[in-house]
Amino acid sequence: MDKFRKQDALDYHSQGRPGKIEVIPTKPHSSQRDLSLAYSPGVAEPCLEIAANPEDVYKYTAKGNLVAVISNGTAVLGLGNIGPLASKPVMEGKGLLFKIFADIDVFDIEVDSSSIDHFINTVKAISPTFGGINLEDIKSPECFEIERRLKEELSIPIMHDDQHGTAIISAAALINSCEITKKNLSTIRILINGAGAAAISCAKLYISVGAKRENILMFDSKGLLHVKRTDLDEQKKLFACSINEKEYATLADAMKGVDVFIGLSKGNIVSQEMVKSMAPNAILFALANPDPEITYQDAKAARPDIIIATGRSDNPNQVNNVIGFPFIFRGALDVRATQINEAMKLAAVYAIAALAKEPVPEAVNLAYDSKNISFGADYIIPKPIDSRLISTVAPAVAKAAIDSGVARKKITDWEAYKEELNKRLGLDNKLIRTITNKAKQNPKRVLFAEADHYKILKAAQLVKDEGIAKPILLGNREHILAMIHLHKLDLEDVLIVDPRSEEEDERRNSFGDLFFTKRNRRGYTLFEARKIMRERTYFGAMMVETGAADAMISGLTRKYSDPIRPALQIIGIQEGLKRAAGMYILNTKQGPFFFADTTMNVNPNAQDLADIAVLTANNVKQFNIIPRVAMLSYSNFGSTEGEIPDKVRDAVSILHKNYPGLIVDGEMQANFALNNELLKEQFPFSELVDKKVNTLIFPNLASGNIAYKLMQEMGGMEAIGPVLIGLKKPVHVLQLGSSVREIVNMVTIAVVDAQAKR
Repeated sequence: MDKFRKQDALDYHSQGRPGKIEVIPTKPHSSQRDLSLAYSPGVAEPCLEIAANPEDVYKYTAKGNLVAVISNGTAVLGLGNIGPLASKPVMEGKGLLFKIFADIDVFDIEVDSSSIDHFINTVKAISPTFGGINLEDIKSPECFEIERRLKEELSIPIMHDDQHGTAIISAAALINSCEITKKNLSTIRILINGAGAAAISCAKLYISVGAKRENILMFDSKGLLHVKRTDLDEQKKLFACSINEKEYATLADAMKGVDVFIGLSKGNIVSQEMVKSMAPNAILFALANPDPEITYQDAKAARPDIIIATGRSDNPNQVNNVIGFPFIFRGALDVRATQINEAMKLAAVYAIAALAKEPVPEAVNLAYDSKNISFGADYIIPKPIDSRLISTVAPAVAKAAIDSGVARKKITDWEAYKEELNKRLGLDNKLIRTITNKAKQNPKRVLFAEADHYKILKAAQLVKDEGIAKPILLGNREHILAMIHLHKLDLEDVLIVDPRSEEEDERRNSFGDLFFTKRNRRGYTLFEARKIMRERTYFGAMMVETGAADAMISGLTRKYSDPIRPALQIIGIQEGLKRAAGMYILNTKQGPFFFADTTMNVNPNAQDLADIAVLTANNVKQFNIIPRVAMLSYSNFGSTEGEIPDKVRDAVSILHKNYPGLIVDGEMQANFALNNELLKEQFPFSELVDKKVNTLIFPNLASGNIAYKLMQEMGGMEAIGPVLIGLKKPVHVLQLGSSVREIVNMVTIAVVDAQAKR
């Protein structure tokens, strides 16, 4: 990473509350009575219950959902032995992944010890706190001894993810690759380059799923592991061979004729010639990060028949540990397993392998801009964003724990358990990750109308780096280049358009002529039409209208109406619509909620409200989410008469008559819309009972605007918007003073919007 990208990472970790995780109370704590129950004297009661029955610790404390991520910092990522303090950001990051993928709470523990005995004793001493232990970034061969002894001496799930995570995911990928290529696991020849913790664990697990020990060759940095070598530790000796080592003096020699190559070493060490020398229908997992042993593109160019996996998200077949560890621990915790044994790891392998053969959900197709991702050479394992992983892998692991006798809690209703897993995070909670992936599949040209502002340039840098969009910077060229230089941004190769420059005279005049054609009966002369094209919002909107850009972002430093007016005058409303509207997306733990109208229509009538509801619902569908719409008021189903309840009631009648397929009801108060039990109890006739409302239509601009801002500020929720809906082409208006993150989110929405409209 060059200097400014290093600063991006440092800013991410340091800005706001330092670090990536925090502890959140789960019980009321606002009154003196609450505090007395939480601590003294009330806390004595659960203490006594646990003293009498230790298993009650799972009933009265967070132990059952708490995992320790523990490291001594001796093998951190590719950084080596950087020590426990320097490993802490990685351990916090692992905690974040546990939480967002499996709703598991984490304390990260960094132990200042390189002694095996001292480390083990430390972990044993603190183990009563936790329901499970994830060992992380501990160097080989010590990691093998540490994990073995801790598993023997403690009765909670323990796993060293560096060993087993890659092994589990790649074993699933290997099983499916062999099926696709019609190779037999018991006869394939496997070459593994790298002999660290992950490589040893991979080899062992491949044997467990059917490979033969005698068919596996392994290289370390000094060459082939051979019985004649005297420098091998006990783990490497397990895979020392006795063949003629002179025939395998180099990695290139060893690759000739092998069916499978597993790279767990370093980048760019495998050539296309080496790939060509492999057996027909070869399988190659180049898992070094961030640079694989050979790139996906080079391997495919060398051998069209090859199946290749890497650790990269921008290639098919990403071998990513996050496909496994959160769900393995989820299943182990939910049955209070005393360990993570071989049966549980194999259950995870086979569950992951089987899931790849199932029809792919539309949300995954949407994220990767595809209509037909299916089992085959470019899809051998599930995508990391696949929401089915939690309800597939966790139950398989839990069942294996029960069947193998290491579970202290039984599950009998597996369908109810799967439903509970799906509810933990909300199946729609990955909206941003989904639409970001979709944007990356086909990035569009996004015009930044205020490119003389640092936040805009920073956001342009980020979306360019991430492959989300192709930025076009609009404004004074000299000023923009000076800002880029001042802040050391890598944007010199990005197109800069200066509407007032001489080089844009011809285009500016042609834009003015076109604008005059559109607005000559709305008070504009040709002179005025050409003159107004010197303004960036008008020039930018015209670039979108004429196809010179796919979308525009504006409004960071302007009042909302300023960029809206040019968009309405130049681009206009979609055919069949009478108005545009503003929508906000509120990300919550229960999934995203869509609020409208929040920015445009001051006091809509009944027909307007119906139109806004339909427009919003159609945009929600764009994210592959079924809209379930509540029409809000201060009354419930006719309980109060008045202008607002009456028009909302009339709007619902229009929707029920003209859009029978739309899930919508009202008028209703917000608490009934969001509380299904309350709605079912009082108004069981409502079409929204048991439907989980996700779209809220407000009766006027004041209520919608106030609601989303209260939710954003008081609820601490991430708000994305305002999303301008109803225009023929994508123009999106930023909230005044938006953060860089909010700008990036809006650009992502704009790209997906442009993809849909095109």
